[in-house]
Amino acid sequence: MHSKTLMREPAVLFWGVVFPLLMALGLGLAFTQKLDTIHKVAVINPGIVIDSANRFESFLKMRTKRATDSATHKVQYKITVKDAKLGNNTYIFERTSQTEAMKMLKRGEINLIIEEKNDETEFRFDPVSPEAHLTYLNLSRVINNNKITTEDESVAPLTLRGTRYIDFFVPGLIAMGMMMSSIWGLGYGIIENRSKKLLRRMIATPMKKSYFLISLITVRSIMNFIEGGLLFLFSYLVFGITIQGSIIALLLIFIAGNVGFAGIAILTSSRTANPEVGNGLINAISTPMIVLSGIFFSYHNFPDWAIGFIKILPLTLLADGIRSIFIEGAGLPDIIVPFFALLMTGVICFYIGLKFFKWY
Repeated sequence: MHSKTLMREPAVLFWGVVFPLLMALGLGLAFTQKLDTIHKVAVINPGIVIDSANRFESFLKMRTKRATDSATHKVQYKITVKDAKLGNNTYIFERTSQTEAMKMLKRGEINLIIEEKNDETEFRFDPVSPEAHLTYLNLSRVINNNKITTEDESVAPLTLRGTRYIDFFVPGLIAMGMMMSSIWGLGYGIIENRSKKLLRRMIATPMKKSYFLISLITVRSIMNFIEGGLLFLFSYLVFGITIQGSIIALLLIFIAGNVGFAGIAILTSSRTANPEVGNGLINAISTPMIVLSGIFFSYHNFPDWAIGFIKILPLTLLADGIRSIFIEGAGLPDIIVPFFALLMTGVICFYIGLKFFKWY
């Protein structure tokens, strides 16, 4: 009897059977060893006609295949080193400016930068990144195997602000905290109060549903600002993290993030009075974004076909917006797109949730 009751509950079936499979699929796509391990490397464009005697330029011309990225239309050079035991390694070299290369490094798109200085090949990467060390060592071996001398090769450790993992992680953690606080604190709180028959008491009052929900959103938003501020203060004192971009832009993206996730929370909690179903709905929305949206690791680990979808997720928009302000020095023009996307998401979800909202 109890087993039949358990099996009739959709939330139990979802979390016991379906959700573990989805988590295994998502993390497997990001971290499972592929046939080809791809290493993307930025090559700083010197801005002049490259001398044919340039050693690294000769390596690109003789040993790599030239191609054009269909998404960015940038010229790339590719070389694949085959290894039957450990798997193939494909190196993609992309010419770019120093400023763009630093942005790509901070976003987790690359972990190694190459620059030619006075006929010397300089490798630049984060000295505490094991992945960057491995890419450098493997690439050096490739160059040596192709009979290009590396006696003058030098390693230039990157010590700039924003290139550490903690600089990447903290902005994402702030964004995730805002999402979890809004969806759980606001959405699950409404569902729990409805299940306890507390919301139906509001029917006897002249208060409109919109006023009630806006008051909840306001209180939760204030708490999110306090929590985010405390996390930044802790990170500043302990790890020396600073805000390199516009404070006004940061405040605006914070407001948009609160509106966006508050709207999602209202829509999610607008009908159900079953806490177990509400728990399933909230987790089904929040957990995939935590895995996909680049909070703990760069979402560029996922296949290229998935990145376009990942970039439009609300948590991705918020995390990328906050991260760009923290470590890239972004200003108001740079956060216009995520600001309006999050704002419109919140407004639309709030409007739909308000239409379907019930007190009991």
